[in-house]
Amino acid sequence: MAEPAKEPWIQWVALTTTLLAVFAAISSLKATGYSTKVQIATTKEANQWAYYQSKSIKGYSYALTLDLLKSLKLLEIKNPKAPKFLAAKISEYDAEIGRYDQEKSEVKKGAEETIKEQEIFKKKNGNFAVAVMLLQIAITCSAVGALIKKKLLWFVGLILGAWGGFLPRGGIPAVT
Repeated sequence: MAEPAKEPWIQWVALTTTLLAVFAAISSLKATGYSTKVQIATTKEANQWAYYQSKSIKGYSYALTLDLLKSLKLLEIKNPKAPKFLAAKISEYDAEIGRYDQEKSEVKKGAEETIKEQEIFKKKNGNFAVAVMLLQIAITCSAVGALIKKKLLWFVGLILGAWGGFLPRGGIPAVT
């Protein structure tokens, strides 16, 4: 019994399906990498906001003490060194409050930059995840097309594979 003749396009299906599988594996790896970067950025952001809060608490502590010092200055104090001491302390605490306000501003700016970075990572992770899905569907379409000998299904797989291949690079947008 003679073996049925192989259709030449089936070899192309095998080759393109292999390439689609490689692209899917790479996209999966990249998606995982961006997912990890999102987690790291989230932790970094939480740490920055905690640092911001600690600066706020320290600044508030100085402001409270400054209020007490100003109140003491208003009282009649019999020690001649007291007014000079209180004036120096008030000046020192004013400077510390200003320093903490400046540091809070810097920490806030850093946290906001981390949020922007995190959004970029989330978008890239999402694009790669959708790319993996499209590439897996493309592989399935190509394989099924070869099994049932329907070129149209293979072409659909190629289109989906191209979409999945270009998506992470800012190509054709994902369907949401």
